[in-house]
Amino acid sequence: MESFLNQYGYFALLLGTFMEGETAILMASSLIHRGLFNFPFTVLVAFFGSFVSDWIYYLIGRLNGKYFLAKRPKLNAKVKPVTDFFLHHKMQILFSYRFLYGFRILIPVVIGMSGLRPLQYLFYSTVSGLLWATAVSTTGYWIGRLLDIKVQSFEDNILFIILGFGSLGFLIGYVIKHVAMKKMHVE
Repeated sequence: MESFLNQYGYFALLLGTFMEGETAILMASSLIHRGLFNFPFTVLVAFFGSFVSDWIYYLIGRLNGKYFLAKRPKLNAKVKPVTDFFLHHKMQILFSYRFLYGFRILIPVVIGMSGLRPLQYLFYSTVSGLLWATAVSTTGYWIGRLLDIKVQSFEDNILFIILGFGSLGFLIGYVIKHVAMKKMHVE
């Protein structure tokens, strides 16, 4: 596994953050103290993977979102509370949406449908993406360092590690999502 990580580690991180995010960056950053990843490159690669996927969803929302929802009233009814919540808390969402686990696709689509100009979204997606990549990489680094995670640990316990990091990301995201959903129903 170590030779795989030496050869494809950053590419695997890029794909992981493009598709999912937290688990991939936590796994990579937990091995920084072992020298398999470099902190600044880990942050930048994780940022870039999530940035590209966010922009794809933003453009889908901007170019086709309203038309798509107009043809699907049931889906539109489910998206409306999220859209209303976004419009009411626009600045908070734009700076923190990368941390809202469970809204990975929906929020960039809603932002695209909101009419937010691409240059504005570029600013917010860059700032929130860099904050997210730095915070999650820092968390992973300290978990790896405190638990003294080794490559062999990943090989022997890959399923448990993925489930552990995934559960941590899910727990944090669930709490944030629960608070956001509660606010959406209250307001």
